[in-house]
Amino acid sequence: MHNLLATQILNEMQTVSARELHKTLGVKKRFSEWFKINSNGFMENEDYTSVLISTEVENNGGIQIRELQDYNLSLDIAKHICLMSRTEQGKKCRQYLIDLEKAWNTPEQVFARALKLAERKIEELQQNNTVLLEDVNRMKPKEIFADAVATSKTSILVGELAKILKQNGVDIGQNKFFTWLRENGYLINRKGSDWNMPTQKSMNLGLFEIKETVVTHADGHTTVNKTTKVTGKGQQYFINKLLVA
Repeated sequence: MHNLLATQILNEMQTVSARELHKTLGVKKRFSEWFKINSNGFMENEDYTSVLISTEVENNGGIQIRELQDYNLSLDIAKHICLMSRTEQGKKCRQYLIDLEKAWNTPEQVFARALKLAERKIEELQQNNTVLLEDVNRMKPKEIFADAVATSKTSILVGELAKILKQNGVDIGQNKFFTWLRENGYLINRKGSDWNMPTQKSMNLGLFEIKETVVTHADGHTTVNKTTKVTGKGQQYFINKLLVA
């Protein structure tokens, strides 16, 4: 993927520099005026954070360090600003950010970040809680991973969760996992339009969500496809059931 815009990770989130976005979009308007207009309606410390960056400028034949106002933008806000630019470069930047977000949210990347979080938690416990070292030794990384997944806002397909489970020692594939979910009352076992849809019990527990996609056919009529996805809470629930021993 061409590195059109650099991103950085802050508090487990991808962010983009407002100044770099301004430059990449090729905006002629001054940065301060451009940001004031485009940030209207957004909340500081929620949608973006204010930062100062250092830059070198020539001054009387020498080099002087100046501080400039910048902002770390969430990817959602950066995509919105790209869309509002109504330019071809804005479309390219927006698509680039969408692709970055998709790559960030693959099951493999979610799993890798969760394991890193687990490692950091163990290190913090070892450094700051020496009296709890016995508990740290007892604690299993997969248990911490299950807790880390609970904070994920990303829902994934049932097959993707089956893949993660299989990669970590659970002898289960997509079809076998679907069968297990149906036999244990998490998905509807009755043949028909609601086959493999979540049961009421599962929905009450917040384990699944249903994604609806409208499909337009060649003759003009439309249908709605429904896909069952496992929520962050559901991922933790089934990991505790099948992965953590």
